Amino acid sequence: MWRNAQVNWDDYRCFLTLAKTGSFSRAARLLHVDHTTVGRRVAALEVDLGIKLVERLAREVRLTAEGHDLATLGLPVEEAMASVERAAAGGGAALAGPVHISAPPGLASLLLAPKLVSLHRQYPEIKITMSSDKDFANLNRREADIALRLSRPLSNGLVARKLRDIPFFFFASHTYDIAEDDWEFITYLQADDILPQQSWLMQHIGSRTIALRCSDAASQVQAAASGLGVALLPDYLGYNDTRLRKCPSRLTPPRRELWMVVHDDIRHAPRVRVVLDFLIGILTATQDLELPHASEA
Repeated sequence: MWRNAQVNWDDYRCFLTLAKTGSFSRAARLLHVDHTTVGRRVAALEVDLGIKLVERLAREVRLTAEGHDLATLGLPVEEAMASVERAAAGGGAALAGPVHISAPPGLASLLLAPKLVSLHRQYPEIKITMSSDKDFANLNRREADIALRLSRPLSNGLVARKLRDIPFFFFASHTYDIAEDDWEFITYLQADDILPQQSWLMQHIGSRTIALRCSDAASQVQAAASGLGVALLPDYLGYNDTRLRKCPSRLTPPRRELWMVVHDDIRHAPRVRVVLDFLIGILTATQDLELPHASEA
């Protein structure tokens, strides 16, 4: 039996995010708070309602029967609150306030982060936050204002713009002078074999040596630059690092698509528009990236 109580929306939001992710740390990343804050708010909700909502296990969180019921009831409430928040976020005319960007890890850390200084200097009152989780941020729930994705989004209510195709090439250090048949490779973890470029790579390298498996593109860039092996990288990462050179290959790696996504409710907000235009400028300028240092000579 649920106790009659006035539910705190912030507590409820933390619980709903925890219910979706199954982890305090993952919920905290989506909410941009510390994991202890999520735990504290969920505990407060349990006290207010007088019921146990989650079982805290060693490596996961499991919903109780009452927790499942409350999570199901909360979905339409969460959507309604997100709509209200998007409407409020889209109504401000000032070039000030928060804008949250979600982007793939390598794109966020190696390309966007170094260039944000010019945006900040021009618009210091726009407060940028950026997340780079592999999981897609849900724009309908305001987990991000702007998302950059390597596949076309299908959710309703979102406005998507294809920025460009992304070719992949093999890159290695300038001192890695080894014949293609003897290359050693730097790849993603086996769990990432669902990535189109990783799946293609694993199909084509056969039994050749994998020198390193790692979970993110930034680590692959660093490993390739050190001379460890050859990495299959998107052009915007390989050409952006002067320590790397493009390696000629008999193979033709696949391409992916870069999409920018924003919710229709907020895309005309001036501060969001400024950030959209800034990102478009950076990312479309990378369409012809092959620099003299990256020649195939």
